[in-house]
This record gives sequence, C-alpha cells and structure tokens, in this order.
Amino acid sequence: MAETPDSASPDTAKYTHGHHASVLAVHRWRTIANSAAYLKPHLIAGRSLLDVGCGPGTITTEFAERLAPGRVIGLDAAVDAITAAEAHAAELGSAATFVHGDAFALPFDDGAFDITHTHQTLQHVGDPVAMLREMARVTVPGGTIAAREVDYAVTSWFPLLPGLAQWLDLYQRVHRGNGGEPNAGRHLKAWARAAGLDAVETTATVWLFSDEVDRAWWGGAWAEHVLHSSFARDALDGGHATHAELQQISQAWRVWAQHDDAMLTMTHVEVTATPAVG
Repeated sequence: MAETPDSASPDTAKYTHGHHASVLAVHRWRTIANSAAYLKPHLIAGRSLLDVGCGPGTITTEFAERLAPGRVIGLDAAVDAITAAEAHAAELGSAATFVHGDAFALPFDDGAFDITHTHQTLQHVGDPVAMLREMARVTVPGGTIAAREVDYAVTSWFPLLPGLAQWLDLYQRVHRGNGGEPNAGRHLKAWARAAGLDAVETTATVWLFSDEVDRAWWGGAWAEHVLHSSFARDALDGGHATHAELQQISQAWRVWAQHDDAMLTMTHVEVTATPAVG
C-alpha cells in the first residue's frame, strides 16, 4: 500500500497503521480462510496472481500454494512489509516473490496477470478508483480483479465499554486525517463501477473475535497499537487525542479482552470484477 506520496502517483494518503510489531502481528493472522474465502472459486492451479498491498505475505504465500505452478507476486510500498514477506516465504519454501512498488504505477505490462487482488488497501489510499483502474490494466481480459475492505463504522462489540466507543471515534478521525476512508466497505461497489470495471459482484463477510484466545490476541494487539504504533503518533500529532486518552483506550481493550462474555465483529465487503471490454 502506498505509504508516502509520490510525484507520479495520485495517492495523497498516509498509511494509518504503520508497521509496528502489533500491526504486523495482526496482518500475519490473515489467511485465505479468514480474509479471501470469496476468491476461492477463482483460485485455479496455473493461474497467475498479483497481490497489491501484500503486507507480510501470509495470504500471498497461500495463493502461491493453491495456484502453483502459476506465478504469484506480492507488491507493497512499505520496505518493512516486503522484508517480512520475503522472510515468511523463505521460511515456508514458498514460490511467491515480492517487489517494492507503487500501487498507482504497477511495474508490470498490460494484461500480465489472471487475477489482481488487494485486501484492506483501498481504504488507505487517496484515490481508490485510480488504484482499481491500475489493477485492471495489469489484468488479462476476462480476468479477475478482487478487493475486500472493512467498514469500521459498523464495528460492534460487547460489553459496551465507553473506551471502545472512544477508540472507534478516534480511529475515524485519525484515518480520515491521513487521507483515507475508514468505512471503505460501503464504497467498494461504487468505486469498482467508477473505475469502469465490468461484471461487478459483491459479497460480505464478518470477522468475529469471541473466544478467549481471539480476545486476548486482538485486544492485546490494539492495546499496544494505540500506544506505540504510527496510529498513536498521528493521533497525538494531529491533536485528536492526548496521552491520557490513549492510555484509557488501551486499558479498555485489555478489559474487553478479559471479559468472558466479550465479542467483537467487523463487517467486510468484497468485490470481484473484470476489466472493461473495449
């Protein structure tokens, strides 16, 4: 995902989460099963795939296993993410390869891939429609463009801790202050149509964090995230929160994680489409 603006890129957004260990831990949790199940019918052995905004590469390496011997490449604008992805692929002996690059100027020829995929990246860029058009450019005619985005505004949780309501309000303000769209899921179909994509189909799925292990992991990650990541720095530098308020939110996440009845859902919208004909 584009982390810093480029003179040749339409992106003017800043990546809200950064690449703190707590952020990469969340990204490493992502798999085809929990984050790209909608794409399974398209994952046919021998097809090629570009994963735009690949992060640490956990989904990318699974794509490579399913599509072998097809070529699978992950691309990210963050050097730290590419380094982590390459290490992950080497550990697995994966055939996936990774490149540092700009989602608005993909370093590939027209029609280079059967599938172009992105997960949770369009919400962080200044011009998601332009990014989708660029993904379409490198997709073969009749190929598949796939995107999945969360809608933060419809996040739900129990118990109804004021600190988590404070967190969601803060997240919306910080994310928008960085030039992104935190409620990207509801916009995804419109963005795909504005990009001129054909055969646009939409689905929706939900992340659920409810059992003790999931609560401890998710709540613990956010408890660290709001104190030590780029999100925390942007919240402070942008005047969106004080250190004391961030501490309160962090503590709320820890209280939530320890509550036996706690649960949290995050709704995602998915789109599959094809490049425009003619």
